[in-house]
Amino acid sequence: MKKFLINTFIFILPILIVTFPLDYLISYYLKKSHSFSGELEVWNDIYEKKAGCDIAIYGSSRAWVHINPKILEDSLKYSVYNFGIDGHYFWLQYLRHLELVKYNRKPKVIILSVDNFSLQKRIELYQPEQFLPYMLYNKDIIKYTSSFKGYKKYDYYVPLLRYAGKRKVLKTCLRFFLKGYSKKNFREKGFVGMERTWNSDLDKAKEKIGEYKIKIDPKTLELFENFIRECIESNIKLIFVYCPEYIEGQHFVKNRKQIINIYKKLAIKYKLIYLDYSEDEISKNRDLFYNANHLNKNGAEIFSKKLAHDLKLYI
Repeated sequence: MKKFLINTFIFILPILIVTFPLDYLISYYLKKSHSFSGELEVWNDIYEKKAGCDIAIYGSSRAWVHINPKILEDSLKYSVYNFGIDGHYFWLQYLRHLELVKYNRKPKVIILSVDNFSLQKRIELYQPEQFLPYMLYNKDIIKYTSSFKGYKKYDYYVPLLRYAGKRKVLKTCLRFFLKGYSKKNFREKGFVGMERTWNSDLDKAKEKIGEYKIKIDPKTLELFENFIRECIESNIKLIFVYCPEYIEGQHFVKNRKQIINIYKKLAIKYKLIYLDYSEDEISKNRDLFYNANHLNKNGAEIFSKKLAHDLKLYI
């Protein structure tokens, strides 16, 4: 038995000597990528302890393309960072929160951008590549991403295994290794304004499915309420914000009123500020949107100024 263990160790040792450094090297160069909607830039700031701020903005893409931290900083005189995560609802927004407070000072205020989809839970991981450089042995990432389709159990524990078959990722890393990489970020403090004009997404969705009914995920709703209590216990001021949403698109979600009522009831229950801009004049101006859910750059600037003005009453 002793001889078998020794032979096994002798066989495994060279593999370990190669796989760990190679895993580190691939992860290092992947972190330099500005792909995946700039998500790696935000994760890098978190893990490199550069994301500490007074006011943190949480949410989905409706956060990171709507709320400009620079405008809030100039108006409120506090440091601001936008942690909105593209394509994901509260389940992974909470993961980002956990990693933020683990590696950085906790914010004094959290502006949580809530919307129709916050309490849903998608089946598959969106842009799963964004987790590749950070997921090895990371307990929080394992806990909050393993319930999605995307990675298998051993991808979280065996070096290099998660990179198998990721040709685009590996080509990107090799290109950076050979030619260097751009130091210009896609996002600025987590935000980027979209220079786009109105598209036909809403018309196509209406034609295809007519109406859409949100399926509220019970575990996500439970996590959402637990998060509220955590903020109160940690003396973090939590503010709900429902960002502008094009008025015609609001009718597309069949049970929208049910979703809105959940936020209203939770705000009342926990005595939270809830700012709802879904009926604001911005929501009635199609020129400020590039689709029903997202403001363009001009719309985001107008809204950020309005939000900063309104927040002065509470911050």
